[in-house]
Amino acid sequence: MKRNAVFPGSFDPYTLGHHSVIEKALPLFDEITIAIGINSTKKYAFSVDQRLQWIENVYKNEPSIKVKAFQELTIEFCQTNQCKYILRGLRNSIDFQYESNIAHMNHDLDQDIETVFMLCNPAYAAINSSIVREIYKNGGDVSQFIPEKMTIPL
Repeated sequence: MKRNAVFPGSFDPYTLGHHSVIEKALPLFDEITIAIGINSTKKYAFSVDQRLQWIENVYKNEPSIKVKAFQELTIEFCQTNQCKYILRGLRNSIDFQYESNIAHMNHDLDQDIETVFMLCNPAYAAINSSIVREIYKNGGDVSQFIPEKMTIPL
C-alpha cells in the first residue's frame, strides 16, 4: 500500500513554513496532496484558484506532490483520496496543543488514518499566514516569507 498523505490548510497564503514541512515530509511519503480547505464562512485574501496556481507552480517539477481544493471534512477527503496520513506542521507548543486535539477527533472519526506532526524549519517558526496577509494588506513586501516560485502581486 502506498504511503499517501494529505497536508490540509487554507494556505492563504502558502508560506516558507508550509514549504519547509513539505520538504521534510517528501522522503517519508510516496505522495503528498496539498489540500486547500474551503470554508464558505471564511473570508480569504486570495482566491482558491490563485492559491492552487501558486502551490502548483512551486511543485511543478515534483511528481509526488498533488494540489487540490476541498470542502468536506479532512477525514472524508482522506478516505476519498486513499490517504492514510494527515500531515500537520508545527511551529511551537501552542500549535501542538491545537493540532493534537484535532488529531484525536480525527482518530475518533477514522482509526485507520494517522496524523503525523512535522516541525517547520526553526528559521520560519515566526511566520504564519495571518501575519503575512496583514503585511500584504498594508502594502508590505511579503517575498521573504513565501517560496521564491510564488509571486504575489503588490
